[in-house]
Amino acid sequence: MKIAICIKQVPTREWQPRLNDARTWIREQDASYEMNEPDAYALEEGLRLREKHGGEVVVCSAGPTRVQQVIREALARGADRALHVEDAALGAVDAFTAAAALVPAMQEERFDLILTGLQSDDQGHAQFGPVLAEKLSIPHSTIIMEVNVDPSTSAGQAGGSLRVKRELEGGWFQYVTMPLPALLTIQSGINQLRYATLKGIMAAKKKEIAKVAAPPGLAARQKIVSLYAPQKAKQTVMIGGSAADAAKELVKRLREEARVL
Repeated sequence: MKIAICIKQVPTREWQPRLNDARTWIREQDASYEMNEPDAYALEEGLRLREKHGGEVVVCSAGPTRVQQVIREALARGADRALHVEDAALGAVDAFTAAAALVPAMQEERFDLILTGLQSDDQGHAQFGPVLAEKLSIPHSTIIMEVNVDPSTSAGQAGGSLRVKRELEGGWFQYVTMPLPALLTIQSGINQLRYATLKGIMAAKKKEIAKVAAPPGLAARQKIVSLYAPQKAKQTVMIGGSAADAAKELVKRLREEARVL
């Protein structure tokens, strides 16, 4: 089975964001970066599927040169090789543009299964996976909590199927049977993450990272007009009247204004 894992490099959670002069994004030169956590769970699930069913795991990412930091990390954890669509303009693009950047290279590879994280920690739109699946003309399913591949599906064999468990609202789950090739967006917590060993880190230095030019004509579908830090403010409101009236007014304000009830 040929499995692709789409990963993204995002600012670390510990870093205190600072806006650029135009107030349209963070000061990237000051930021420290890490692998998007939901993508780490997708990588782990892909490695487990390879261990069970054979084949290879290929990491795919788009972005500037600095993205190779997380690509090497994924290779150290056990991925076999990587595809990097390298372009400085892809560092903070919308989901549609990021998917469009990867499509040509991924079409040539003809993957059996593509895994992505449910969403990114920096923008959190949860649209990259569905958009990529649509552009590749393959079925997809989201918020996946469990993946079971049909035992008859062997490495290198065309077709096959899998059964997935989706998380819904209110503690409900949905089970879906899908044909391959397919794309799944993986929910965080689906598995226990592994960490790179010294042996894996040394082996990663010899693994292939194929650099691919971004396709021509990429145009962003979304533009960030302005960003700002939330303002901290508090206001004291005195509620008068009888105890019964004050209690009624308090409940009303908590429900309609504070929205905590």
